[in-house]
Amino acid sequence: MHFDGWMLVQSGPLVVDTHELGRRPGNERTYHLSTVVPTRWGYDVFGVAEGSALDIELRLEAVMDGILATGDTSVTATGECVRCLDDVELALDIEVQELYLYDRPSDPEEAEEVPWLEGDLLDLEPVLRDAVVFALPLNPLCDPDCPGLCPECGARLADDPDHTHGPAIDPRWSALTQLTEQPEE
Repeated sequence: MHFDGWMLVQSGPLVVDTHELGRRPGNERTYHLSTVVPTRWGYDVFGVAEGSALDIELRLEAVMDGILATGDTSVTATGECVRCLDDVELALDIEVQELYLYDRPSDPEEAEEVPWLEGDLLDLEPVLRDAVVFALPLNPLCDPDCPGLCPECGARLADDPDHTHGPAIDPRWSALTQLTEQPEE
């Protein structure tokens, strides 16, 4: 893990100590953080794997109620095309902005929705994870024009655009085909 700027506290790879900012509105610091994704972010067929490289350009600014965190993050998501099951890789550049309150809200419902500082520590993981998951496509494709797989045999249609099968015969009528295949007497 590499961190340019102030000390990164080791209670998590995405936890930043804001002590140097103090609680004086207007103070700000800029950081560059290079680390790895601590857990998988995403859903079944597409996401950012645990241990993937994560780069963050972060600006922390002290305001009246807390610390305003603004940043850009770069990460690569991987998975499968929903049409043809080929591997898909997507570079994501995501902007995030979140206000971390100095004190935990007294209302339990608000406390679950709004992040706050724990002492002087600011945890970026929930905010980054949510931003990344919301940026992921619901139906990742290897190509917007991907034709997918043949529904009869599973062949990849992009490899053989002229792929066809003979006319499908309804099994209820299959006995009649024997009549047409017998030589006339």
